[in-house]
Amino acid sequence: MNLLLRTLPALCLLLLAFQAGAQDRGRDVLRQLEVEVIFASNGDIEAAGPRAKELDRSTIQQLKDQDLLRFKDYRLLGSDKKPVFRSYENWAEPIAGSDEILCRFEVGTVVSKSSLRMDLELWLSRKKILKSGIALVDGKPVYVLGPEWRGGRLIIAMELLPKQSS
Repeated sequence: MNLLLRTLPALCLLLLAFQAGAQDRGRDVLRQLEVEVIFASNGDIEAAGPRAKELDRSTIQQLKDQDLLRFKDYRLLGSDKKPVFRSYENWAEPIAGSDEILCRFEVGTVVSKSSLRMDLELWLSRKKILKSGIALVDGKPVYVLGPEWRGGRLIIAMELLPKQSS
């Protein structure tokens, strides 16, 4: 009994050290995800606001090549890059310092080394307004036509990026 009482604290410390070393696999970073929010309009593009930026020509061409995404003008409202955790929900805040537009995403399944199935939610003013399941492949952005906003439409662009090394 005395031997047990003397070794019990050492066993407890060993167990605590083992638990601390065990990793939470759900926090494994699978990839990086870039989320952009684009304002598209056939009317007054200035409705996007003063923080909106010009969009690069290649992205504009990709959008105009798709009938549903074809508009007269486009502006980038913001972008955010976030790690994609194996089994945790992730939030992107494309307009820094504002919770007016938020994107929540969560991995559904890992299809291959270069693709993931994900659930995407778009939140405007703290209300979920869009939910979609999408498949993402490395380097190929997926564009989701979002809701009407300020006389135009929102387009959410998502692209898988290589995992950043720590």
